[in-house]
Amino acid sequence: MKTKEQILLETIENATLEEIIELSEELHPVDLLEALQDYEGNSKDLLDKFPDEYIAMVIDEAELDEKYEILSLFPQKQKQEIISEMSSDELADMLGTIDEESQRNLLDGMEEDYREEMEELLSYSPETAGGLMATEYIAVKESMSIDETLKFLRDISPNAETPYYIYVTDDHKVLKGIVPIRSILISEPKALVKDVMVQNVTTIPIDMDQEEVSNLFQKYGYMAMPVVDSDQILMGVITLDDIIEVMSDEHTEDLYRLAGLDEEEEVDGTILDSIKSRLPWLIVNLGTAMLASTVVRLFDDTIGKVVALAVFMPIVAGMGGNAGTQTLTLIVRGIALGEIDFENKKEILKKESLVGLIHGVILGLIVALIAGLWEQNLVFGFVIGAAMLLNMVIAALAGFFIPLLLKKLNIDPALASSVFVTTMTDVLGFSIFLGLATVLIRYLI
Repeated sequence: MKTKEQILLETIENATLEEIIELSEELHPVDLLEALQDYEGNSKDLLDKFPDEYIAMVIDEAELDEKYEILSLFPQKQKQEIISEMSSDELADMLGTIDEESQRNLLDGMEEDYREEMEELLSYSPETAGGLMATEYIAVKESMSIDETLKFLRDISPNAETPYYIYVTDDHKVLKGIVPIRSILISEPKALVKDVMVQNVTTIPIDMDQEEVSNLFQKYGYMAMPVVDSDQILMGVITLDDIIEVMSDEHTEDLYRLAGLDEEEEVDGTILDSIKSRLPWLIVNLGTAMLASTVVRLFDDTIGKVVALAVFMPIVAGMGGNAGTQTLTLIVRGIALGEIDFENKKEILKKESLVGLIHGVILGLIVALIAGLWEQNLVFGFVIGAAMLLNMVIAALAGFFIPLLLKKLNIDPALASSVFVTTMTDVLGFSIFLGLATVLIRYLI
């Protein structure tokens, strides 16, 4: 039985020009991209059937490393036609990934105004609002009437990045407010834009980090937000679809870094790439494990006299590590989403400390009972129970303070926190457990 993609490919291969035009109006570019992955022939043969504006939409939807690969299939003159139809933010992203010579060739072929616009977009860091924004938006003057605004919209037939809002600016492009499309449609024709616009507009500074931009979208739930410079001049807009991609990338990056992986590593990547990504942090982990082993070595005599200590040591350290990771994950997420600030830090610390204490009491009692019965020694049960209690509290404190300290030092908490938290729970867990055992050794033998 043929797949949906195979049927689509056959339809395109056999379609007339009129059928292709009709298909391009109904077929989402993502569906064509998925079908092309299964195509055994030359992708250009199929893409050549579609108009340039549709090819531009396909490139817009393609993964970043695929955009220029698709564009490269076409001759230079057609490349220029295609990129003139692309979204400015997607084009800037693509230009930022190619070599300088190829970038220059594409820029030189653009009209002067568009080239200057692209060069300005390329000047912003790709991880800031300036690097995310698109310059296709609708702006009107506050002195215009609703009737004039509607005529303006009909005349320009806007191909804006966002159809959700119309932005209101003065003669110097300073943002004055926004007018939702709905307000334009229901207002009296003679009413002025300034009378129906919303003046209290949440804006995004052009140099704001993309993670903070993402937090703003999550906080307010807008479909699009304007980007302004320090003088409140409207520079562009960022839409929700861009932020969904940012959120996905940021969450993947945090997930990978918590595991000590490079976010660039791919599932189907090479063995060498995987080794380069993972080995450095495994070496760091080896160093911290050696530190924990050194602590254990200090108590050789104690372990030699009470061999059962070696059996229960991993329990104390392992439970502390797990508890620390739970707190750590919560705090790293809170930092990433902007949920932790100066005002609520103390409350969060109190909560996590209390959670660690309660966990420590419950788990300490359980393991104390099991260990005491195992060894037929209540003091042995007390030693491991007390060590468990103290290490669970330490784990909660480490999981709270370490990511906040790293953030203050401008080190990504997701990248380094887990190593330090695990080291602390291992080293202090072993120290407390074996230290208590050493002090009470005469009751354990």
